[in-house]
Amino acid sequence: MGQEKKRSKMSLHTRNSLKGLVFVAPYIVGIIVFFLYPIYLSLRLSIGKEVSILGMKVSGFTLEHYIKAFIVDVDFLPTFLEAVKQTLTQFPLIIVLSLIIAILLNRDIKFRGFFRVIFFIPFLLGTGNVMEQLLNQGVDRAVLNIMDGRLIPYNVLSYFGETIMEVVQTVLGLLVTVLWNGGVQILLFLSGLQSISPSLYEAAKIDGATEWEIFWKVTVPMISPMLLLNIVYTLVNSFTNISNPLLEYIQEFGFKNAQFAYGAALGWIYFAFIGFIVAIVFAVMQKYMHTSEVEEVKKRERKHRVFTIEKAPKRNYD
Repeated sequence: MGQEKKRSKMSLHTRNSLKGLVFVAPYIVGIIVFFLYPIYLSLRLSIGKEVSILGMKVSGFTLEHYIKAFIVDVDFLPTFLEAVKQTLTQFPLIIVLSLIIAILLNRDIKFRGFFRVIFFIPFLLGTGNVMEQLLNQGVDRAVLNIMDGRLIPYNVLSYFGETIMEVVQTVLGLLVTVLWNGGVQILLFLSGLQSISPSLYEAAKIDGATEWEIFWKVTVPMISPMLLLNIVYTLVNSFTNISNPLLEYIQEFGFKNAQFAYGAALGWIYFAFIGFIVAIVFAVMQKYMHTSEVEEVKKRERKHRVFTIEKAPKRNYD
């Protein structure tokens, strides 16, 4: 009887596993066909010696495409540095402004829900391309001026000289770009802020902590997981934004000029750089990540166990 029950349980477990596999099968097939195979083909193209455009047949092994990118191609490195400069300029501002806006929206203010929707609308509209397409259809030109940072009329700025006009337009354009790309970050910071227990703030105020000390000692450590998520998301989103000049450069070789092997090599160089930056972020942020009380207790127990074993007197069996 016991063996029959075990067999029936095993068969039930097997049936449930097969049912789950059936539901997951389309996802697995999609990953293999539309993700893993294109990645393999792209890597094979980048190191292929002879490439047949028809059928994407690759033969041989060479690194000439990677060498060409750094030595022969005089436009790759300037375009690459321009993309990195653009990302490193916008990335800190997006994180800082998103955190400030999230803190303000988390407070008990009137029309709080309305302001949250306003800051999240740009994400729903996309990266600005949807709006540009609407503008090309004849929508009011003033909206495009706002998107490009031209908030102040040209006739007004012209009185202050060309230098001041360029500075003002550059700063306003950067701020508009930052706010336009900060919808997801604001939402994630809001979820992190709302997960902080109010008792922590009350205890800090009772101990006499100022708002500045509460921010650095309570708020920032508690939202450190969301901060890491936002940093990685913003970096990847900035590096893969459609306005990125390097992506346009890679697409020009890969699709317009039909140089698939060289375009694939440029893409893998860029991918390796992004992965390296993300790895550095994880290594740096790991020291400042907030851990739950359960994990802290487990760490203390491990340390205590190791200390007990090391200090335990050794028995002599001779």
